[in-house]
Amino acid sequence: MLDLRNLPRFTAAAVQAAPVFLDTDATVDKAVVLIAEAARNGASLVVFPEVFVPGYPYWNWTMNPVQGSPWFERLYRTAVDVPGPHIDTLREAARRHEVVLVIGVNERSAHSLGVLYNSLVTIGPDGDVLGVHRKLVPTWAEKLTWTGGDGSSLRVHQTPLGPLGTLACGENTNTLARFTLLAQGELIHVAGYIALPVAPADYDMSEAIAVRTAAHSFEGKVFSVVACSSLTAEIADTVAGDDQEIRALFDRPRSALSGIFGPDGRPVTEPLVDDEGIVYGEIDLARCIQPRQMHDITGHYNRFDIFRLHVDNRPQAPVTFTRQTAASQGEPLLARSEKEEA
Repeated sequence: MLDLRNLPRFTAAAVQAAPVFLDTDATVDKAVVLIAEAARNGASLVVFPEVFVPGYPYWNWTMNPVQGSPWFERLYRTAVDVPGPHIDTLREAARRHEVVLVIGVNERSAHSLGVLYNSLVTIGPDGDVLGVHRKLVPTWAEKLTWTGGDGSSLRVHQTPLGPLGTLACGENTNTLARFTLLAQGELIHVAGYIALPVAPADYDMSEAIAVRTAAHSFEGKVFSVVACSSLTAEIADTVAGDDQEIRALFDRPRSALSGIFGPDGRPVTEPLVDDEGIVYGEIDLARCIQPRQMHDITGHYNRFDIFRLHVDNRPQAPVTFTRQTAASQGEPLLARSEKEEA
C-alpha cells in the first residue's frame, strides 16, 4: 500500500540507445554501463527500449519473408532465456545500483524453436524479476518474427517507487490494454519503443510516440516513462548490405523519441529525439491526485454499470494434460521410469 503521507518522489531515466546489433553479450554489457551511469545521476528507475537485447528485426520491413528467414534464425540464436545468464547479469546490475529496471529483450520460448517473444522484463532494486510482459500483438511486419503473448502478463507491479505497468510500442495504442493496467492502480507507466525509419513516408515516429505517451498520461493521470532505441551505421549497414535505397532509409530523421511525461500529458523535461543519450525527469506521485477530481476513468468518471471489460489473464500453454505425466511435470521419462522400478 502507498503511504499517502509520503508518496514517492524520485528521478527516472529513459535510455535512448542502440544495441550492439545481434551481439547479446556486448549489448548486455552496454546496458550494465548505462545503468551505472543513470544511477550515478540519481535515477531510481531506469528504462531501456523495446527489444534492446539484442536488437530489432528491421529485415521484416526491408526484405521479403524468404530473404528474411535466415535473419530470423540469427535473431533466435542470439535471443535470451528468461530466466537465464543474461537476465542474471541485469538482475545483479539492478541490485548493485538499487534501481528498478525495465528492459526489452527478444525472449526465446522454452517449448519451441520457432517462438520468439517481444518481452519487457521488470526487475526490482533487490534484483528480483517482478514480471515479464510479452507483447500481445506484434505490429504489422513484426508478425514474421514474434509470437503474441497472453493476458497473464498484463500486470501492475508493486515496486518501492509505486505501482508500475509496462507495454511495448504499438500496444500503447491499444485502449483496452492500457485501461487494464490503469484499472489495477498503475501510477507509473513504462513504454518501450524502437526507432522506425522504415515507416510509411507520412508517418512521424517521434510524433506518434509523443501523442500516445501524452494520451495515456492525460487519460490515466499517471506518469509515463518512454524509452526508444536509436540507430547506428552498424545497424543500417548490417540490414541494408549493398542496397543503397534501403541504406538511405536509416538516415531518416525523427525516427525516435524518449522522455518522461506527467499526469497533465506534458513532458516534465525536454524529450530526446533521434540522438543517443539518457533523459532524466522527476516523478512526484502526489501530482496524480488532484487531476483525478475532474477525470478518474477508473473511478467516479466512469459507468461500470454500463461498461464492463473482461480480461482473460490465464497463461496460455500449447498443451494441457488431464493426468500428470513425467513430461507434464518437466521430468525426464527415463528418470521417472527408473524411480518407479526402484
